[in-house]
Amino acid sequence: MNDDPGMRRLHFRAWHRGTREADYTVGGFFERYHASWNDEEIAWFERFMDEQDADIIGWALGTIPVPDEWKGPMMDRFLKLDFVKIEN
Repeated sequence: MNDDPGMRRLHFRAWHRGTREADYTVGGFFERYHASWNDEEIAWFERFMDEQDADIIGWALGTIPVPDEWKGPMMDRFLKLDFVKIEN
């Protein structure tokens, strides 16, 4: 992992959302992309972590529209869901 305490905290929060579905989506997104994030993208993710799991999953599944404040390259990557790995 990373020696930066802030990134370790984000890693933990990403994988301990409260629901298994959110853990896989948010945690998987963090795992796949965090190493390449700049300060602006890290700040986006930190704000994203404050959203409700039900909203995040709804956006990911397309059952509720993504609010304008979240639209952009980071959300575009998130919505691909190509990073979700579910193991038995």
